[in-house]
Amino acid sequence: MINGMSTDKVLKKNIVVVQTRSFSGLTKVQKANLLGLGLSGIGSKSNLVCSDSILGMIKRVNHLVKVSTN
Repeated sequence: MINGMSTDKVLKKNIVVVQTRSFSGLTKVQKANLLGLGLSGIGSKSNLVCSDSILGMIKRVNHLVKVSTN
């Protein structure tokens, strides 16, 4: 869920993902997910169209990012 919305309502909508924590101490999978989301450091933002694969990447790094809808 993003901002209290169910997954079905968020799909195919634009979302903004902001990285809030650093890369230090992360596993290779977590680093790869952040890079796949287009994030490169604390404070970096990425505008994405929400899909199942994007939601899966966000789920793995939800403690490192903030997500909001446009």
